Amino acid sequence: MSRDFRRWLADRIVVFDGAMGTVLYSQGVFINRCFDELCVSSPSSVLDVHRSYVNAGVDVIETNTFGATRPKLDQHGFGDRVAEINEAGARLAREAAGEKILVAGAMGPLGVRIEPWGPTSTDEASEFFREQVAALLAGGVDLFSVETFSDLTEIEAAIRAIRGLSDLPIVAQLTIDDDGTSLEGAPPAVFGPRLNGLDVDAIGVNCSVGPAAMLKAVENLIDLVDKPVIAQPNAGKPRVVEDRNFYLCSPEYMATFARRMIRAGARIVGGCCGTTPEHLKAIRRAVRAEEPARRRSTVTVEETESHDDAVEPVPFTQRSRFAKAIAAGTTVVSVEMLPPKGHDLTRNLRGAARLHQTGVDVINIPDGPRASARMSPMAMAVRLENEIGIESLIHYCCRDRNLLGMQSDLLGAHSFGLRNLLVITGDPPKLGDYPDATAVFDVDAIGLTNMVSRLNHGLDVGGNKIGEPTAFCMGVGVDPCYPDLKREIARFEWKVEAGAEYCITQPVFDTEALLSFLEQVKHVRIPVIAGIWPLVSYRNAEFMNNEVPGVNVPAWILERMRGVETREAARYEGTQIAQEMLEQLLPHVQGVQIAAPFGRVETAIDVASVIPKERRTAPPEESD
Repeated sequence: MSRDFRRWLADRIVVFDGAMGTVLYSQGVFINRCFDELCVSSPSSVLDVHRSYVNAGVDVIETNTFGATRPKLDQHGFGDRVAEINEAGARLAREAAGEKILVAGAMGPLGVRIEPWGPTSTDEASEFFREQVAALLAGGVDLFSVETFSDLTEIEAAIRAIRGLSDLPIVAQLTIDDDGTSLEGAPPAVFGPRLNGLDVDAIGVNCSVGPAAMLKAVENLIDLVDKPVIAQPNAGKPRVVEDRNFYLCSPEYMATFARRMIRAGARIVGGCCGTTPEHLKAIRRAVRAEEPARRRSTVTVEETESHDDAVEPVPFTQRSRFAKAIAAGTTVVSVEMLPPKGHDLTRNLRGAARLHQTGVDVINIPDGPRASARMSPMAMAVRLENEIGIESLIHYCCRDRNLLGMQSDLLGAHSFGLRNLLVITGDPPKLGDYPDATAVFDVDAIGLTNMVSRLNHGLDVGGNKIGEPTAFCMGVGVDPCYPDLKREIARFEWKVEAGAEYCITQPVFDTEALLSFLEQVKHVRIPVIAGIWPLVSYRNAEFMNNEVPGVNVPAWILERMRGVETREAARYEGTQIAQEMLEQLLPHVQGVQIAAPFGRVETAIDVASVIPKERRTAPPEESD
């Protein structure tokens, strides 16, 4: 029998193997082991699994290298062994396959967020994949299986890496939810044509769902593409019993659905998580007599309207009063007000009313500052805007929510009329009162900026239309005193490129450092709002200098605060220092964010009093 994969696809049904990890786990390999590294440390175990699938009658076996890229291997301390592990994995599969069975080099996601959702560029991603591809080629693979991806940009990076080194066949697969959409929300009408346009030989779906949901996905996909379709479902959804996952779909059940997938138009079937050689033996028997289904008609693949069909955003000046003030060139004033640790907003509402009377533009509401548990800034913002009439500027951080939760939150905030955002990465839980809380960090501030920018263009995370675009006025944080200033400047450039419209600095005590920073970023200048923190005591100054990330209090300020003798004198001196810094910065910044230490809004009002009235937004007129 010829070992030409492309000819196989034209002539008959092809059967891939099933899970590697499931079988190794059943043999006693702990789940926290690096399964890919077993190609080197326990080659006989891997070889036995390969041979069991060969004996089951499959046409193609996949190398045990799904997670053998540098970022994934780094998590286990094996990042410098990419070539060794991948080449060993390919040689083991080649040994088991013999002359009649093909070997597919298995390649999975990197496990890091790539642009636009994270700091890893697509070029860097391709280079990580290229390192893996080179080793798999050296080990003698016949084709590549690029599988279980959720990010279309990442799978494209993997395919570019392969095509840069080889013209061997490629099978490309996304993973899906029960409703048939990708894990980033793209439906088959979006991801099907995009996969179809890649330089690959077959496309399809694998993992995450059982055979019933995957059959529906195949039925939806088959009329959207003209390339052969592959389907590799899990053996159902796992049941957790005594902290162990058990997949309960029988071999006969899997085989029945494999036959149905072929009759729906799939050319390649196999298995993913939970499947074993017994499942694949049943699938092989079930499809042996099946002929490839005839496509109902010639498929014409067109670009779908739902993907990346961005619309013009709402003009900046129409998004909020705050945005209008920034655009007008006035010196905007924001006062930071912490949400309560309880649910009583009486003091906050009273303070907000006083600030509104004096012409403060927005109340800046942190999101769990220093990883503390407080009232949701969105809930507080809704009440301030509805009951006081002053606009809010809500911090939104990446620590506590995954990508989909963030999108849901932001759409909900917009529906409540909230428009002003400060997008930040957020402090890790270990800094706060709940150090064992789970940190999510699906994306960082750069990825979140990209997400909000997409929403402002009428698109969700998956590139689908959301109807009318959101109208967020979006800012980002910046630290002009960050120890690695080169990195901070690079991140600032990425944030501006991602769509940031203004920035707010960390509390500034070293004005020269801020002015130097502004000079270094003038090529990507957006409106800058300087953070000002009025100190209230020497102890407060020491705390800010030593325990608040991103804050540096110069020695001369510490000495001034040390020299005062009474509490009132310390507050006065701290306010004087803040006023002096603000006056020095006014010619260079678009506005100021003033902290109200311990909720004392009068201190913030005093600091802001040095701003000339003609440069500020007029306070609201008194009602009759």
